[in-house]
Amino acid sequence: MSTPSEIKKLIERLDRELTFTEQETREGINLLRPLISRFPDNLRLIRFFSLLNNILLFVEISRRRIQAIIERVSISDVTAEEIQESGEDLSSLLGQVLDTKIEVVTTIEVLRKLQ
Repeated sequence: MSTPSEIKKLIERLDRELTFTEQETREGINLLRPLISRFPDNLRLIRFFSLLNNILLFVEISRRRIQAIIERVSISDVTAEEIQESGEDLSSLLGQVLDTKIEVVTTIEVLRKLQ
C-alpha cells in the first residue's frame, strides 16, 4: 500500500521544518562559538550551546521517528487504525518541531544582539 496523501503532506512539512530548524541551529552554534571563546565561564552562553546541541539531537531523532512511521504505513497490510495513529504521531511531532523552531529563532535573535 502506498503512503496516504495526508501522511505524505505531513512528512513533507516536517522535513521542511526540520531542515530549517537544523540550518538555523547550526548558524546559532556558529554565532555562539566566538562568544564562548571570549567568555568561557558565562553560564548563559553555555546554556545556549547545550540547548542548540540538544536541538540538533532532537532533529536527528525526529527524522528517525518519521522514517519508522513511513515504514509502518508502507506495509501492504496496514490498517486504517495504524494510518490514523501514524497521522496523529506525525501531527504531534509537527507541534514539537514548530515549538523547537520558535525556540531556535528566539535564541538566534539573542545571539545576534550579543555580537
